[in-house]
Amino acid sequence: MLSLKIMLEYFHPWPNSAGFYVARERGWYAEAGLNVELRVPDPERGDSLQYLLEGQVDLAVFPGNRLLVRRDQGQPLIGVAAINHDGLEAIQTLTDFAIGRPRDLMGKRLAMNPTPRGLAMVRDLVRRDGGDPDALIIVDAGTRELRPEDLAAGMADASFGGYWAWEALMDSPIAAERRQVWPVSQWGAPRYHSYQLGAQEQWVERNPEVLRAFLAATERGFRAVAEQPLRGLAAYERVIPYFPARLIERSLAHVAPTWLHDGRWGEQRQALIEPYALWLHQHGILGNAAIWADAFTNDFLPEAQP
Repeated sequence: MLSLKIMLEYFHPWPNSAGFYVARERGWYAEAGLNVELRVPDPERGDSLQYLLEGQVDLAVFPGNRLLVRRDQGQPLIGVAAINHDGLEAIQTLTDFAIGRPRDLMGKRLAMNPTPRGLAMVRDLVRRDGGDPDALIIVDAGTRELRPEDLAAGMADASFGGYWAWEALMDSPIAAERRQVWPVSQWGAPRYHSYQLGAQEQWVERNPEVLRAFLAATERGFRAVAEQPLRGLAAYERVIPYFPARLIERSLAHVAPTWLHDGRWGEQRQALIEPYALWLHQHGILGNAAIWADAFTNDFLPEAQP
């Protein structure tokens, strides 16, 4: 069997990667002659794309904006499949703070990891809603996602960055009727692939049939869970047994619909990537707005086989 190392996108496995785990659990990778190892990154060494760039793994899952930034820097990385067809980030707050739309964030303390892209997004949301983005009070939370109880304790009035399909579903001592979750797509954020799968360009050129086989088996995994989300539960009870089964069930049900678009899995869509690249360029995050054109290929997806 050929061994493949896949780097996932987060500090720990979470239900957005269910297709990989189910494909491995059901033996679909083995049927394709592949021995697949799933890893998570050590944040002190870098994100999943850094591991990919250094050749420590064969493929990696990553946010679409990070791929575009690295392509803009001349790094030979390329997207080979889409994982999500929607953004997963949300604004989370409590009814106590009377935040019901982006401009209500003016004068409020917003906890977040103040990356250039994150700051651009929250400022743009407020501006588009007729507010003054300079009136935002940013609380640097680093990579920590504040919990509702943190907000209730006075650490901030709202938080940005947690996912509506994961952190927002976690149990809290704060009553559900006080908790509010606003997916940023509902507040006017640009549409984008929250996560993509990719590789080094040279690896793709050297291993086209391996990549086709891997993507075909991976599609089977994601489709299986999209059709019946609870199919992913058993795998996660083994790899993240420290999270409640009910949380994993709810997360699977929430995130699974983002994996398919018009019944297709994996297609990286110009309609999402090009406008997002332009938005990143307009906000000073990308130097070249046209860099998106060579940043992905759909040629190795099962539907693309000759």
